[in-house]
Amino acid sequence: MKKIYCLLFLIVFVACQKKSKHQEVNELFQADITSLIEKVAKLKYSVQEDSTESQIQKQFLEAHKNYKKVEMISEYYSPSVSKSINGPAIPEFEENDKVTVAPEGFQVIEELVFPKYDKKNKKELIQELGVLSANLIRLEKVSNTNELTDAHVFDAMRLEVYRIITLGITGFDSPVVLNSLPEALTSLESIEKYYHVYLKDQSVSNAKQVVQLLENGKKYLKSNTNFNAFDRAYFIKEILNPLSKGLFKTQSELGIPLMKEQRGLKVTAQTLFDQDAFDPEAFSGFPDYKTTPEKIALGKKLFNDPVLSGNNTRSCASCHHEDKAFTDGLERAVALDGKSMIQRNTPTLTNIAFQRVFFADSRVSYLEDQAVAVIKNENEMHGSLEKSALAIQKNAAYVKEFQKAFPKGEINEFAIKNALASYIRSLSQYDSKFDRFMQNKTTFTVDEKAGFNLFAGKGKCATCHFIPLTNGTVPPNFDRSESEILGVPDKNKKLDGDLGKFVITQAAIHKHSFKTPTIRNIELTAPYMHNGVYKTLEEVIDFYNEGGGLGKGFDVPNQTLPEDKLNLSDLEKKQLIAFMKTLTDKKYSEKRE
Repeated sequence: MKKIYCLLFLIVFVACQKKSKHQEVNELFQADITSLIEKVAKLKYSVQEDSTESQIQKQFLEAHKNYKKVEMISEYYSPSVSKSINGPAIPEFEENDKVTVAPEGFQVIEELVFPKYDKKNKKELIQELGVLSANLIRLEKVSNTNELTDAHVFDAMRLEVYRIITLGITGFDSPVVLNSLPEALTSLESIEKYYHVYLKDQSVSNAKQVVQLLENGKKYLKSNTNFNAFDRAYFIKEILNPLSKGLFKTQSELGIPLMKEQRGLKVTAQTLFDQDAFDPEAFSGFPDYKTTPEKIALGKKLFNDPVLSGNNTRSCASCHHEDKAFTDGLERAVALDGKSMIQRNTPTLTNIAFQRVFFADSRVSYLEDQAVAVIKNENEMHGSLEKSALAIQKNAAYVKEFQKAFPKGEINEFAIKNALASYIRSLSQYDSKFDRFMQNKTTFTVDEKAGFNLFAGKGKCATCHFIPLTNGTVPPNFDRSESEILGVPDKNKKLDGDLGKFVITQAAIHKHSFKTPTIRNIELTAPYMHNGVYKTLEEVIDFYNEGGGLGKGFDVPNQTLPEDKLNLSDLEKKQLIAFMKTLTDKKYSEKRE
């Protein structure tokens, strides 16, 4: 009898000791960190021992490939550490501390190793590898405190699929050597490894389909290794979109809940290209900013009413024409005095809600503040929201609409700016041919498809205009928006004198820095650039093709745009434009047709 009790106790004890799925995942993750630390140590030793260039380059690629094994969980739980390990090789300005922080990590090391390794950089390279090693040890320590759940793991797996689409196969984090495709293979293998943990002792109806998609993806990456020729349109539509859907379905079948948080990219999105994948409310900032149909209707009326300007002659619509995707077709708008010009080109308002900063110099973070800044600007509208509120209070029709839109019916500065912002947020609805193509609702022409593959590949457009928003809001978390230094010329073919973001931050690295705008509806928003210097898309593409300002010989030491020529053929330029025209919203493209 005692033996039976002992046996039962042992069975219960073993059952209690059985690892949870997410614990298994964390153990796999920690083992991969250990391997990564060893790979970087090996690379550092090779540099110290003056190994051949090919050996050092090979070991770098091996080490970075190993980072892709930990990327999924590392980026999810430790984004700041991950940025130190694999962030862009560009200095950053810490606005709170007013200091410029030098870049560090794999991308800095990549530039020291490729395309040629110069032993003159040995000391700097060893130093950078030492910093990288320290950050990896830091990652190892913080990983011990990760509180993984199954919901977190599945969320991280889908985000990794989105990361492959937006940052992986576009070459974002392998800008010099363009080793993105082999690294995407490693990312898929990591997803596969974690996914199989959840198939043990559990029945999932779509498991075979998901595993097959992973196999197909790996096979495709192995047999299509040319970065410029890679068919990203096919890979996203036939492999990655179905994969993220499959992961979503598996999670549902296993009864694993979705994360309960409001994010720019909704947790309920099954693919990056779902009709309502993005939540404009998550970008708006505060609960009382919430958009409603009543606020939208009121905001539209205010948008078209000159009552908001100082002399009652100009409305928001004066410079934002709906038929031009809410631009004005001018290099720069005429100022309120009717003689001078506004400093910068009028930006589109369509599809701008999915950003974290506004204005070319990134000076405000919410649409409400953007509206206020324009109304109060003496050259634009020279208005006063307080005075406008007093005037509106005397209008019976407005009083009724404010009562519908706001609980207390108050007509004040907050209500006016919130109504305007609500209307502008309503203009962000992705329904272009590109969106329908990614949703399998239409097909691309040969040139449109080739243009997309150029946009996300050889042309390097998608490394700044991130898919699918095509603005500078960084995926897959979409929690910050970037600005870039391009070296844009003025009409006299000299470097434009506008210092951009530098005027706000006074940081040297921000001289001539401008927010990366959306290129949705770009065929309607000419002229282009912050100063409207280019009249056609052909001119814009030529500028990038030549390497921006540095390519033109300008003195732009902080240029973030690569100065290397893209070497686009005339056909490729036409194909790029063909794709960009697929970004036009349906209501505009139907009129065109």
